[in-house]
Amino acid sequence: MRESSQDVTVVTLLADPDAPTEIAQRMARILPDRLAEKSDQGRRFDVEVLSEPFTARTEDLSTLTRRIMDRGRAEHCDIVVALTDLPLHAHGRKLVMDLSHEHGSALLSLPSLGGLRFRARALRAVEEVVLSLTDARATGSEEPPRCESPGPFTGRLAAVHPGPIGEEEAADLRYVVSGPRGYVTVLGGMVRANRPWRLVPGLSKALAAALATGAIATVNSTLWSLSDALSTPRLAIAMVGSVALMIGWLIVDAHLWHRSAEASPEAKKRAALYNASTVVTVGIGVIVCYAGLMVINLVWALFILNDRVFASTTRSPLQATDYWTLSWFVASVATVGGALGSGLESDEAVRAAAYSKREQERRRMLEDDGE
Repeated sequence: MRESSQDVTVVTLLADPDAPTEIAQRMARILPDRLAEKSDQGRRFDVEVLSEPFTARTEDLSTLTRRIMDRGRAEHCDIVVALTDLPLHAHGRKLVMDLSHEHGSALLSLPSLGGLRFRARALRAVEEVVLSLTDARATGSEEPPRCESPGPFTGRLAAVHPGPIGEEEAADLRYVVSGPRGYVTVLGGMVRANRPWRLVPGLSKALAAALATGAIATVNSTLWSLSDALSTPRLAIAMVGSVALMIGWLIVDAHLWHRSAEASPEAKKRAALYNASTVVTVGIGVIVCYAGLMVINLVWALFILNDRVFASTTRSPLQATDYWTLSWFVASVATVGGALGSGLESDEAVRAAAYSKREQERRRMLEDDGE
């Protein structure tokens, strides 16, 4: 806890654990110099990070705003900016940022920044918000600045615009996204927040089953003949089918599909967004696994295949393309074996590999409420 002086603005980045905290810690090393350079008043900035699950068991904006303001008062800071990797909604729209110039606080929903150039956008957004709140406090104004364009959030992929605010809400300025581009942007941000590449090491039993299946299949002479006879379109169909089977099995077996307990159109839209992020997240992880299996099977095939044995079985000489087609076909077979092996993983292990910590907590909360 640090007291602010007249020429030093103390900024607290209140971040949910995991990815938001990592992003906030990187920002804290850069922001003081950038803010001091852009400040018209020659002020200095002291940026500290507070990692705390402030979104625990709630997505209600009023509750989150109250928690943020309470932490700001407890830390005796001038400005508090909260970062979360949960997708938030306000009046049926996907929230980007809530600002309260009166209380010197802001809430940023990181998924609304999209999945491309994510860290740079987050840094710019927080930087511009802190400067805006600092100017308001320096001039004693409690009114939001008059601006036609939400500069910190504009981009080709984001349809960002000011959003409606209720009379009893503490925010005085709000940015939201809407439309197809906004949907794609939030979906990309949700997938990035889930960090789908973690699915690969997180499914150790499934990968072990896939590798074992691939190793056995590579030395199977029947598969040599099949891969030699299959055309490229059929190999592609086998690839798509095995990947789809793996994705579907993981989602169904680990109960990753979200069903809304509410019947309202808005609740159904949210459920569709969450399920879309699940499919894309798991899909990326499975595709990465498939590519890895192809490479491993190719190396194994180069080591194990014998020209004379292969020719006697398939009645055609072993060529360079045969290594490629065999490893491609075996990767599809191994993926199906991996799908069966994923049944040995616990639901908690799959969810931990597929979702961020905030998303895991959100889903547990929904399950508890449903029960």
